[in-house]
Amino acid sequence: MPQDNPVHVKPSLRDPPRRGIYILPNLFTTGALFAGFYAIVAAMSDRFAAASAAIFIAMVMDGLDGRVARLTHTESDFGKEFDSLSDMVSFGLAPALIVYQWGFQGMSEYGWLWAKLGWLGAFFYAIATALRLARFNTRVGKVDKRLFQGLPSPAAAGLVAGFIWLGVDLEFTGRDMAIPTFALTVAAGALMVSNISYYSFKDLNLGQRVEFRYLLVLPLMLILIAASPPKMLFSIFFVYAMSGPTLSVLRWRKRRMRHLRRGTSNDEVGK
Repeated sequence: MPQDNPVHVKPSLRDPPRRGIYILPNLFTTGALFAGFYAIVAAMSDRFAAASAAIFIAMVMDGLDGRVARLTHTESDFGKEFDSLSDMVSFGLAPALIVYQWGFQGMSEYGWLWAKLGWLGAFFYAIATALRLARFNTRVGKVDKRLFQGLPSPAAAGLVAGFIWLGVDLEFTGRDMAIPTFALTVAAGALMVSNISYYSFKDLNLGQRVEFRYLLVLPLMLILIAASPPKMLFSIFFVYAMSGPTLSVLRWRKRRMRHLRRGTSNDEVGK
């Protein structure tokens, strides 16, 4: 019997369409990654002020990529994964290596135990960042967007980099600040993996009407930061890092007082 000739389908019609990546938001993510890489290179050359400034530039880039993606409707799974990997470099590895190069190397002069604690402190910060990012990625859409669980990794990086930049600005050496730097770095790592809630600022509506005097807040902050970037940036991120534990204590006291009042009321009813 004669066989039917097979139908030939063009490969272009048979293959699924290729997926591309959106250029604009990923350019900002690449910029953040480059800033983190540059921070490491600058620290290797003992240019710690430039390295710290690069961390803050990475922070600005990281804040823009997601907003640009949402405004231009170019969000993608690739962009989310790329952003997370960039964050690990810029806010995890870069601050850990900078703080080790600046402050922790000098701890060897206090003895072999302090030398070990130096690189362990830097590694603790790096692994805390990785755990913080992994937890965030797995809980997207499951938690209140108004709150972060644990200190966000960019804020932790800003706290550490701001402290180093402040030390350089005040002409302190890493050897002079080794112990405070170690305590701050470990505390930043611990806050990242904690269950302490931090305000995310994601519910702020920049399109709503506000009173005229509120428009002066942003220019005033920019003027203060421009006047002394190390002091102001460290102060801002230090206050934000402390806001979580402070509000947690206040909420705990409020719940405790409510519980005590309820217990007192029950005792009076039972008399």
